[in-house]
Amino acid sequence: MDAYAHTADAVRAGDRDRYLADLFVPEAARHHFFALHAFNLEVARIRETGSEPNLGEIRLQWWRDALAGEGSGHPVAEALQKTIAGFRLPVTALANLIEARRFDLYDDAMPSLNDLEGYAGETSSSLMQLGAIILSDGADPGAAEVAGHAGVAWALTGLLRALPIHSARGQCYLPADLMAKHGVDRADLHAGKTSPGLERLLAELRARVRGHLTAVSHGIARVPGPIQAAFLPVALCEPYLRKMERRGFDPLKTVADISPLRRHWALWRAARQGFG
Repeated sequence: MDAYAHTADAVRAGDRDRYLADLFVPEAARHHFFALHAFNLEVARIRETGSEPNLGEIRLQWWRDALAGEGSGHPVAEALQKTIAGFRLPVTALANLIEARRFDLYDDAMPSLNDLEGYAGETSSSLMQLGAIILSDGADPGAAEVAGHAGVAWALTGLLRALPIHSARGQCYLPADLMAKHGVDRADLHAGKTSPGLERLLAELRARVRGHLTAVSHGIARVPGPIQAAFLPVALCEPYLRKMERRGFDPLKTVADISPLRRHWALWRAARQGFG
């Protein structure tokens, strides 16, 4: 199978939201987005495959070597290398993404909100900025600020949705400073016990996401229209946030989801009408 076809299949199966957003990217660039997002998927799911931390570290090193041109025979690595070369993508951004993903291998708590947003920037914002570079045919798209806000909004929304999964396996992406502020006990998280403090903490994080979404809507007008497709996933943030705010929603028992039709509609509207 062609390497790029493999990446499309991988993203379709493993990252449905990004796959649907990528379908609105201009056709000539679409397979390059699939390459980026398949690479991200490979790195992000190392913990999910059950690897011990030391084995996960080895796997992350394999991907560092792939960025240097090794990894022949792996379709995702092959497609990624072609995309990097074709658009002169900064390899440092991808290396920083790999380094940030080391956090996923361990059960340490996220130290602070600042650390959480830094993690989101290195993982999610960097992918959006690289997508914008692709849509600019390798040039500086002048979209770094929008990419920063959009990526953090998307990553925090995803982490809020995945709270039941992470808590059940001992991971904690909730910032320790906010947990202390709201009196949230990590042991209760892993036991699946909600509390008023947890509700307040999650409400604060949702407000933080909405602050970043506001910054995106204010800044996106300065980004050339063809480049804006790099930020389409953020169109799904607000529907997911509203789902989490429904009466009776248990943040430690339920992964917030929306219907396929709602996904398609939100992405179509953003692609056609913008993010205002």
